[in-house]
Amino acid sequence: MNILLLGSGGREHALALGLARNNTLFIAPGNPGTKLVGTNIAVNPNDPVEVTKWATDNDIDLVVIGPEAPLVAGVADAVAAARIPVFGPSQAASMLEGSKAFAKDVMESAGVDTAASVACKTMSEVEAALARFEPPYVVKNDGLAAGKGVIVTRELDAARAHARACLEAPGGAILIEEFMDGPEVSLFCVTDGKTVVPLLPAQDFKRALDNDEGLNTGGMGAYCPLPWLPEGFADEVVAKVAQPVVDEMARRGTPFVGLLYCGLVVTRRGIRVIEFNARFGDPETQVVLSLLETDLADLLFAAATGTLADFAPLQWSEAAGVGVVVSAENYPATPVLGDRVEGIEEAETEPNTRVYIAGVSEGEACPVTSGGRVLMVSATGKTLAQARQRAYAGVAKISIRGSHHRTDIATRADQIRIPC
Repeated sequence: MNILLLGSGGREHALALGLARNNTLFIAPGNPGTKLVGTNIAVNPNDPVEVTKWATDNDIDLVVIGPEAPLVAGVADAVAAARIPVFGPSQAASMLEGSKAFAKDVMESAGVDTAASVACKTMSEVEAALARFEPPYVVKNDGLAAGKGVIVTRELDAARAHARACLEAPGGAILIEEFMDGPEVSLFCVTDGKTVVPLLPAQDFKRALDNDEGLNTGGMGAYCPLPWLPEGFADEVVAKVAQPVVDEMARRGTPFVGLLYCGLVVTRRGIRVIEFNARFGDPETQVVLSLLETDLADLLFAAATGTLADFAPLQWSEAAGVGVVVSAENYPATPVLGDRVEGIEEAETEPNTRVYIAGVSEGEACPVTSGGRVLMVSATGKTLAQARQRAYAGVAKISIRGSHHRTDIATRADQIRIPC
């Protein structure tokens, strides 16, 4: 197949590696990592007309949309209108990620368990909502925020400040939610709008610093599988969460085709939803796809063409995967950019280790940082402990002035217990 992948981050680097197998791959705009896998092209991924014209002119058989911005811009709609199979939901369906309030409404209609919440557009509404809930307070930006629009804090002033900052932004609106206690799980579900196929559950680490301290980030690392989950967890999520939501979206006339990311928490009262995303999550994608043995392009094409019900069961490696994000100085506040990135090739000399490029651009002498999350070192092993050792051995070979990373990714995987 001729495949066009939209995006430029570490997630797209991982998708590119899977999609390029036995296919011709183009990436718009791509990054220094994806250009080693396929052909980077100068097409604006957020422009529906430009993407559709390029795909049509170049006989593209499948368009895969990586990040959220093209989805909300309606790129999938334009590509589908040109009768090109596209993996990614329509503009209307992507509102599951684009609006937390919309997602809450869908969950209520579908009978999916989630946190109680109050939508707010003024500070007076915020004050009333904060008074309703006990700390820790959960304040969420209602719109897209690249995984950084949420604050969980016991400090009332901090909750107010985050709410005010969100409300002062254009179109500002927030949700204030009940806090849900328990370990978090990310589950990716591939769907053609009818059938739902889950991938392996993973766990990511949102806070910038060890021991889940510091500011929220887009994700500082991930691991998979999760040894503490009960058998049949993914099937239970499909039955209680993903399938009801997919069915409800179809009932509303906005079928969801693509990747439904279920952000979950396992509480005393069972599985509850934190949020949905309408695309693969970063950094979990890098780890999960490193364990997938089924051809990724075939899977996504089946979803894009409505034939997922006939697709063979997914095949997975029996290995474990751990990934560690290396971020630029001062991330996630205002990251320092333009610093040299060295040691990528050296890191990949570690067994079963790969470096996924994210916030990196070509420099005159060597690659330089161009984003907050610079790269991710991911490794597989027979056990989580072995995968973790290999990943951190790779991280040790990366050199970026002022960079930082968490040192505790997957260290407590054997200690997590589900509340009872």
